[in-house]
Amino acid sequence: MNDKHNDDKLFSPLELKRGPQIRNRFVFAPMTNTLSFTDGTLSEEEFNWLTMRAKGLFGLVTTCASHISATGKAFAGQLGCFDDQHIPSLERLASGLKSHGAVSSLQLQHRGIRSLIKGDDLVGPSADAETGARALRDSEIETIIEEFATAAHRADLAGFDGVQIHGGHGYLIAQFLSPELNRRTDRWGGSPKNRARFLFEILHRIRAMCREDFQIGVRISTERFGLLLGDMINLAAQLFLDGDMDYLDLSLWEITKEPEDSTYKGRTLMSLFTELDRGNCALGVAGGIMSAARAEWALSEGVDYVTIGKAGILAHDFPQRIKNDPFYLSPYLPISEEDLRKEGVGDAFIDYLRGQRNFIK
Repeated sequence: MNDKHNDDKLFSPLELKRGPQIRNRFVFAPMTNTLSFTDGTLSEEEFNWLTMRAKGLFGLVTTCASHISATGKAFAGQLGCFDDQHIPSLERLASGLKSHGAVSSLQLQHRGIRSLIKGDDLVGPSADAETGARALRDSEIETIIEEFATAAHRADLAGFDGVQIHGGHGYLIAQFLSPELNRRTDRWGGSPKNRARFLFEILHRIRAMCREDFQIGVRISTERFGLLLGDMINLAAQLFLDGDMDYLDLSLWEITKEPEDSTYKGRTLMSLFTELDRGNCALGVAGGIMSAARAEWALSEGVDYVTIGKAGILAHDFPQRIKNDPFYLSPYLPISEEDLRKEGVGDAFIDYLRGQRNFIK
């Protein structure tokens, strides 16, 4: 990796096809934080957690995955956007992020067959013996598409600059994209085009329901979760070509890694996507970006922005620290609870992080 440091690009504004200019190339990742109230409304702790990242100079701040359906909740303390009762607190959050100069995005998600909540009935594209999930009926699929769009409209009404559709990490949209988990033989399954139909219907419905300059991003995984890398490369190409998406966010786990699929060995996973014609869309990556050097390298390899997760937990002002010190490197794990609290990490979030290996001392 290049040792030469030049943060000009990192702190140059990013213009998306729609919506406000983003002040730099740092995007705060959608992070599961378990801080919302049981009914899905925003807590003071979560408001503080996210607005601290806006104060810390992140250009775009993404919320945790917010569930678009009362029956689509994936984890305790999850933010909700499935009811009009959520609009006031979302409005406060959007306003708070804007007041500190950040562009705001509400991530939209449905759990499908993947949930940390025990005892609930699960649904997916096909029946799943391991989780006991049943296959969705065609009418239910149409309802969920409409729920995604209605949730996005609530974000629009609340003053968010846009939404991010969560198509990764093994949740419902990713389940539809997977030939392993989606064994349907109707228009929602079979061919890659049919398996992607659910995502494109959500994207198009949101675009039709929200204001013209509303930003829509899509986040995808490229491997694991029953996905085929070749399918995901083609999906990205089609999303870029489609026109309704403003940015594509790749969750790579590690930005320098090679693909697990031996067909593509000998190059980085990221490069398979940076070489695509993205038209007027932006492309960003997440995965182990813990320093200025890593962030600069990703941009030099052809992405438009970097998505910061773990480093943004450890330092709410990660971009500001890099601005002050171009050789900045995130603290090493494990970290103390006291240091996490200084970064706005609430008690419920700390409990969640205890489940992550070697995170907390």
